[in-house]
Amino acid sequence: MPSVALKLYSVFFKLFLKHKLQSLHAQAAADDFGVTSRPDESSAAPANPSFGPDGVATKDIHVDPFSSLSLRLFLPDSSLAPRNSHHAAAASPDNAGNYGGYLPSAESRHRPAGSRKLPVILQFHGGAFVTGSNTSPANDFFCRRIAKLLDVIVVAVGYRLAPESRYPAAFEDGFKVLNWLGKQANLAECSKSLGSERGGGGGGDLRRSQIADAFGASTVEPWLAAHGDPSRCVLLGVSSGANIADSVARKAVEAGKLIEPVKVVAQVLMYPFFTGSVPTHSEIKLANSYFYDKSLCLLAWKLFLPKEEFSLDHPAANPLVSNRAPPLRLMPPTMTVVAEHDWMKDRAIAYAEELRKVNVDAPVLEYKDAVHEFATLDMLLKTPQAQACAEDIAIWVKKYISIRGHEFSY
Repeated sequence: MPSVALKLYSVFFKLFLKHKLQSLHAQAAADDFGVTSRPDESSAAPANPSFGPDGVATKDIHVDPFSSLSLRLFLPDSSLAPRNSHHAAAASPDNAGNYGGYLPSAESRHRPAGSRKLPVILQFHGGAFVTGSNTSPANDFFCRRIAKLLDVIVVAVGYRLAPESRYPAAFEDGFKVLNWLGKQANLAECSKSLGSERGGGGGGDLRRSQIADAFGASTVEPWLAAHGDPSRCVLLGVSSGANIADSVARKAVEAGKLIEPVKVVAQVLMYPFFTGSVPTHSEIKLANSYFYDKSLCLLAWKLFLPKEEFSLDHPAANPLVSNRAPPLRLMPPTMTVVAEHDWMKDRAIAYAEELRKVNVDAPVLEYKDAVHEFATLDMLLKTPQAQACAEDIAIWVKKYISIRGHEFSY
């Protein structure tokens, strides 16, 4: 059973969350245009473009001038590892943590010969669609852990929150980032080609520079250009973020080649925020479970879904409704993480079962004595169970991000 300290923390967490949701609900009801004021969710963990003690560099990007959509990138120092042994000495940091002339810092705008291309994970934080942040200390810690364990670039998405931005805003933001990732890869290739031509000198340099700017090459994100491999893209969602990840996966299937060179090869749904009008066994038995109980989640759904669309069988809420597209057989491999004491677990398990019926690789990992967000909640992040969960995710995901010649095996 969960500890006494966890039970007490859950009580205060729910009281605080209930007050916040009721406040947001009152403001939304009073203002047809959304909430006009929102207190800070939490202090953000500062971004640091230098590799810290954990070997991960971070930076923030604002990708949409018309909204608050933002990203935090997590780059592991393994991106500097050379492919060829004769680069090994140059790639090793000196006593001051510098990489000499090989790679001055994580902000280098040119990929040195032999450095590595890494898979990309798009990560969507939790918070019942109405709270949370991609830069919170807890989310920052979790993404650093994932970047190191899986040897990937993590792109944590700061999507718009409800009720200021109701459905489908968060889902649209998720797919917008997937498209942005593809655009970045194309712009990087364009910039690389134009840069090669420019290196030859001649009177055409200015003209080529103007062409590059016209194609947006000046907006190329250097970390992704140097080290990102969008053809090995994984979606990872936490709680409500899992709903967003699943929606983005569906849109990626429908878009097909339109999002190339991006390819979603797998997704991980961590205790997805699913519900439905006909309650499951866990939804009845565990309705008053830890942290996000059923009554609080119902209030969150009322804040997230437009009033005219509110239904617990909305496609955003219930993955088992019949009118969802595309066909499940086209979905990417999907790992689902659930917790024993989470009232939402049965519907997540049922969704995985439906995926397996159409031959989609869809394992379920259920953790005993665990609560909703047991691997991502601030006070639980450093527990052995949270670490074990991240390691289990890494084992499975590596099956789908390993490159030919370097296949992962158990």
